[in-house]
Amino acid sequence: MYLPLHDGKAPYWLLNRMKKLAKPIVTLIIEEFGEKEFFERISNPIFFQSFSNVLGFDWNSSGSTTVLIGVLKSVLNTEDFEIRVAGGKGVNALKTPEEIIAFANELDVDAEKLTKASRLTAKIDNSALQDGYDIYHHAIIFSRQYWTVIQQGMNIQLRIARRYHWDVYSSKPEIENPHSGIVAARRESKVINLTSDKSRDARDVMLDIVRDRTFRRDYSKLLSIVKFRDGISVPRKIDWKALEKAYELQPERFEDLLLIKGVGKGTLRALALIADLIYNTEYDKQDPAKYCFALGGKDRVPFPVNRRIYDEVIEFMRSVIEQSRLGDFEKKKLLLKLAKL
Repeated sequence: MYLPLHDGKAPYWLLNRMKKLAKPIVTLIIEEFGEKEFFERISNPIFFQSFSNVLGFDWNSSGSTTVLIGVLKSVLNTEDFEIRVAGGKGVNALKTPEEIIAFANELDVDAEKLTKASRLTAKIDNSALQDGYDIYHHAIIFSRQYWTVIQQGMNIQLRIARRYHWDVYSSKPEIENPHSGIVAARRESKVINLTSDKSRDARDVMLDIVRDRTFRRDYSKLLSIVKFRDGISVPRKIDWKALEKAYELQPERFEDLLLIKGVGKGTLRALALIADLIYNTEYDKQDPAKYCFALGGKDRVPFPVNRRIYDEVIEFMRSVIEQSRLGDFEKKKLLLKLAKL
């Protein structure tokens, strides 16, 4: 799964065929294995990528995320299913709250809970996890019982993307180790990972700094400390009004701090550095990306191919295709494609 940034759109003829093939496969997964299995599969980076490939999209494109989510929106947001997809790329991502409200009314589920989960997951991957990628695609998939989020960030300088898959939830999301997997072409060395269990103490200290209103004093100390240290970048623009608002609200949990308007990357980075350099409470600096390649590389880079998992993925897709309501010609074409693997 290598995701270089690609411009342009999928051709109309391909999108039509992807939708035509996606519907019976999704239908069969739900009918044969249940709704939760569909959520488990779609939140799995390997299955998501496999699904995109079987439908005919490029294996090495940032568009594999945006196009497949678009296909799923067309297929699922109909009366044939009780699962909905809100959000998407760019402008569509900004429409997520209003789409959640509309679809939640259709399914008679709590729109406020889902909207909050959507906002929080976006804020976590964009600000609590600072890995050099800015979120530009956000989609939440939900039913009456379950929800998951798939989003993608871009690194403009490197011209590559990475995709964030959240676990399947039935209530509020977790702040700690929330992902089922992160698809990345490379692991980054300069990371602030406040979602890690190793950052638990740092998160508590950051909350204390906000609640005790020591942030201005601590920030001045931080600036004097880093004068004598190389390679540490302190944000020069802090939203002090947002921190004052946070002090007034006295957030009890780190999630509450994240959801305060104006508390973004710069503010969280400054608070994390204060916790580390002034209060000696380190945050996790390891990149949480779990998958550089889905199943390994033929040259054992970055690791040997896991044939057992590879075969499981192929067999699952084969069983779905064989039992689907596709015509013989389409079945044969897809099975030949899998056979080449």
